Amino acid sequence: MFQSSGKPDSAGQQHEEQNRQDAGLPLAARIGSIVHLQQTPLIRAQAMGSLISLPDADEDRIVAISRVQFAMQGNVYRYYLSTSEEGVEKFIELYCAHEQEISELRYCSRLTRLIPESTEDQQAYTGELGYGLGDRSYTLWRAQLQDMGWSAADLDTVFADQESISYEREAGDAGLDFVAPYRGKETRIDDAQGQHGLQQDIVFMPYGRVLPADQQVHEQLLITTEMIRSVNGDRQQRGIYVDFTIALAIEPERLSIQ
Repeated sequence: MFQSSGKPDSAGQQHEEQNRQDAGLPLAARIGSIVHLQQTPLIRAQAMGSLISLPDADEDRIVAISRVQFAMQGNVYRYYLSTSEEGVEKFIELYCAHEQEISELRYCSRLTRLIPESTEDQQAYTGELGYGLGDRSYTLWRAQLQDMGWSAADLDTVFADQESISYEREAGDAGLDFVAPYRGKETRIDDAQGQHGLQQDIVFMPYGRVLPADQQVHEQLLITTEMIRSVNGDRQQRGIYVDFTIALAIEPERLSIQ
């Protein structure tokens, strides 16, 4: 997946380095690296109504790394702080337009995950029918988050006196009712040698809004349909689900990795 750039000083270390799949990455990140993230802007955004979930106290290490490939120049990497299938998946996403030069940096947390039950639902979340994922806007309702267990106080912070919040599509001509979503592949490794992890096809579209309480904060909602192709090398494991992920841009100087 990735190429080693280490310079070991013994035969054993050399073999280990040559077999690492997480070397030569932006910010010299590796699985197990400690992440120092200044959370002040995230805390402020959360207080202003953002749906972002902050890292827990023990979520300060990179537990998995993935590369997302799709039809555009550059590379997208995700440094996972949590890969919980049932809980809140959290990661730092980096877009490098040229080699390891970071052009965009985001902190991301999964809001929820759903499994499309019917063929029509699957087609809507892949945009195959010309509607659904790729529509001009996407609306989240207060009742949806209430059903997910959000407290009344948190709901008031997010929705104020509204019953819904709307995100606008951030791709294609804003005047079009529908734009075909992006398609790509994500390869994630959960250990340095790449023996554990997953490969999946993804279909995604970014949506966004500015927070009413702070017009300077832009919050992104990334909707991604993920079709698993293999888990830990096992191609018999398949599945499809839709992740709704909240993302906020972070300034490079607020992040360091050791």
